[in-house]
Amino acid sequence: MNAMKILAIILVAAGILALVYGGFSYTQDRKAVDLGPIEFSVKEKKRVSVPVWAGVGAIIVGGLLLAFGGRRTAR
Repeated sequence: MNAMKILAIILVAAGILALVYGGFSYTQDRKAVDLGPIEFSVKEKKRVSVPVWAGVGAIIVGGLLLAFGGRRTAR
């Protein structure tokens, strides 16, 4: 399996995941108060939304790479 097919499969999988989940979330630690030896931190949960067009585009590009990426033209 060459690198083009691997990239195509990754794009299709990422596009499907983007459509199913609609984004991803992560936790960010932020320092709230620092009073000498005492330090308080706050954990903030953030969400990143992936647009529908990006998921569909990744699936289309991945499918095109799978279909036409391995073909070479004869010269």
